[in-house]
Amino acid sequence: MYSVVSLSFAAMIPLLNLRNLHIGFRTDAGLRTAVDEISFHIDQGEVLGLVGESGSGKSATSLAILRLLPPTAQVSGEITFDGHNLLALSEDAMRSHRGRDIAMIFQEPMTALNPVMRVGEQIAESVRVHHPSLSRAEIRERVLEAMNQVAIPDPVHRIRDYPHQFSGGQRQRILIAMAIVNQPRLLIADEPTTALDVTIQAQILRLLRDLRERYGLAMLFISHDLAVTAQTADRVAVMQHGKIIETASTHEIFTNPQHPYTRSLLAAAPTMRTDRSRPLASTIAP
Repeated sequence: MYSVVSLSFAAMIPLLNLRNLHIGFRTDAGLRTAVDEISFHIDQGEVLGLVGESGSGKSATSLAILRLLPPTAQVSGEITFDGHNLLALSEDAMRSHRGRDIAMIFQEPMTALNPVMRVGEQIAESVRVHHPSLSRAEIRERVLEAMNQVAIPDPVHRIRDYPHQFSGGQRQRILIAMAIVNQPRLLIADEPTTALDVTIQAQILRLLRDLRERYGLAMLFISHDLAVTAQTADRVAVMQHGKIIETASTHEIFTNPQHPYTRSLLAAAPTMRTDRSRPLASTIAP
């Protein structure tokens, strides 16, 4: 009976919980606020979509979770992962979480990948850091397994190729392989389909769904594309000017938005009936 109660209680605790997160950047003109006292949580195995215009604070929030913001950033509040406040950890303790428990897919594959380093070595780096006792053969096996999981064709031969030898969609798959090779519990996907055409975009979204189901991944899915978010997220948080102005289930956000800005974002999405002579931006509420 005690174990059942304990498990039920554990299931109620969010995997990731942000409380009153504030991010400012020091500039010559003073401190500029990028994220203003936001709070949200992600449960085990849940996908939270974080949407908003460029510059609303989405990427700054994701980098704060991993503590990858530049020295000019001032961060306050609380970021709790699995019961540990990440902002209070030492750098060594934080490094043990990065790439193992929490991993990130960055926006641009060509800038995120090292152009003069073989892709197999880039995937292997994270394995070496978190599993130093593994042999070269064991690390190679993990790398090949990750490449297989993201459907890179002929990984045994392509493990020694360089990023420029892959297509844009394949480079994105390599970034995903780097993120999942240590089987993290939380995956942060920062605009993972932005630079891809719609066909490759659909393949990447299907891959993320498959990985989520296979490993029970929780995910923070960051996007300005509402259609993509609707296909991916369980809940959606809408950001504007560094604040979260609405959070609800995906169904509620898209069928019954409460905030004027959310309604404006939905109205700004082009459809077959959109008047092409009218700028889309003019429909977004100030």
